[in-house]
Amino acid sequence: MKRTISAAVALAAASTLALSGCATKKTDASGGGDQGSTDVTIMVGGMSKIIYLPAALTQQLGYFKQQGLNVNLVDTPAGVTAETALIANQAQGVVGFYDHTIDMQAKGKCLESVVQFANVPGEAEVVSKDAESSVTNPAGFKGKKLGVTSAGSSTDFLTQYLAGRAGVTTSQYTTVKAGADSTFIAALKTGGIDAGMTTDPTIAKITQGDMGKVMVDMRTEDGTKQALGGLYPASSLYMSCDYVANNKATVQKLANAFVKTLKFVDSHSAAEIAEKMPADYKGSDPDLYVKAIGDSIGMFNGNGVMNADGAKNVLTVLGSFSAAVKPKKDSIDVAKTYTTEFAEAAK
Repeated sequence: MKRTISAAVALAAASTLALSGCATKKTDASGGGDQGSTDVTIMVGGMSKIIYLPAALTQQLGYFKQQGLNVNLVDTPAGVTAETALIANQAQGVVGFYDHTIDMQAKGKCLESVVQFANVPGEAEVVSKDAESSVTNPAGFKGKKLGVTSAGSSTDFLTQYLAGRAGVTTSQYTTVKAGADSTFIAALKTGGIDAGMTTDPTIAKITQGDMGKVMVDMRTEDGTKQALGGLYPASSLYMSCDYVANNKATVQKLANAFVKTLKFVDSHSAAEIAEKMPADYKGSDPDLYVKAIGDSIGMFNGNGVMNADGAKNVLTVLGSFSAAVKPKKDSIDVAKTYTTEFAEAAK
């Protein structure tokens, strides 16, 4: 079943790229010398998600252009779709979860985070009103339908870990591709899922509308440590190792732009940040959007530098359940899944 889903995801990624014309011909994603190309395509695993806010905000603030870059941000439904495009050399970077770099090293591919936006997932497990009494903690996942953005996504990884830590196997619950925002909310309201892993602004809409409640909150360091046993570096800009090695000038410019954005986030209020974002992200309730940013803004680290202990904990988490990572856990070199070189220089 998962192989079928993966094939569908790959096909969807190819279709998205063909329709949007997002592939750039001026820079091969595999490298080809440090030519300092100004054209960069970055896939984003959900542009409107607060966890990936630095992508659109950097564009809105004009920081890419300040660095002499022409950045094409391409919205995709989930991080796993973005990863597929990167591996296929259809993009130079992905704004997505860091844990994919470890997962892909276990599969023989080299990806690395070059700017780490956050040290926590910024995700929460929310439970529907109808299931609140029966799902009070992950042990209650047995026999339930649990929503994730897609199979193989970071929300899927985190759900598996929470379940396993509570003694629940993947065969004891049903994984449902619920997407995010409106599709996730619809699934929660209609009984398509009993609970699910999602982010703001979806979380804010659910709690504000009294459609469910937060059961496991990983938008803060304390909540993340309680749920995952330590920090869990998540949203980041990651790229192929070959591209980074062969295009250092371009990567440094990207790091300069993103770190400047992280500093902006660190020094401005949720309302000030919301004001800079695209109008359509705010929907029909701008105040709710400000609340969503305020509830999650603490996840961003302000400097773009990876937390080394957090990176090791991601390997520990994935190594406890992932079919790809678990058998290779002891041979995976975490140091090759991220670099602090560019973020440190940007500071």
